[in-house]
Amino acid sequence: MAETAAALRTLAGNVRAARTRAGLSLDELSRRAQVSKGALVALEKAQGNPNFATLVRLADTLGVSVSALLEGSAQSRVRVVSADTVMPLWSGDKGSTARLMLTTSGPAPTEIWRWELQPGDEYPSHPHQPGVVETVSVSTGRMTLVVDGTEYPVEAGQTATFNGDAPHTYRGTGTETCRLIMTVHLPPGPTSTT
Repeated sequence: MAETAAALRTLAGNVRAARTRAGLSLDELSRRAQVSKGALVALEKAQGNPNFATLVRLADTLGVSVSALLEGSAQSRVRVVSADTVMPLWSGDKGSTARLMLTTSGPAPTEIWRWELQPGDEYPSHPHQPGVVETVSVSTGRMTLVVDGTEYPVEAGQTATFNGDAPHTYRGTGTETCRLIMTVHLPPGPTSTT
């Protein structure tokens, strides 16, 4: 419970700082991110429980990575992250999970995600800001990647990449768990930080 409260305080401070750097009022951030002002006020007070889609919309609108909203300051030159220590940011109805393992630093950060998609589970994503490129690399199982209404089967040993500024969905297909690593390459910009 204490870890959750600390994580929420970190998130609150990071959202407030990113909003301030971007020069956005709560009203303007609410409008641009399509998140209610009440939810933003609660979030900046370290209250509530924002879902994954809300975090993605806020990060896209603020021009930062999701990690930049969730993580405290870096404490080491090398970061080693174990999947079992990272809580899923999304869980599907059939047991699928998505874990944001880390985000690289630099002017064009990359988010590294570990996904497990169960057959029949899917995650529909809204379009990201222009310049975001996603790559999915399937290690086991099969998935269907849907980009702007077109389906692309991706199987174990295959990698797909696409511009993330179109609606897209990740769907588990086949009979076994699909395990994949996803990278989200964020465009360089003055507000892109980890």
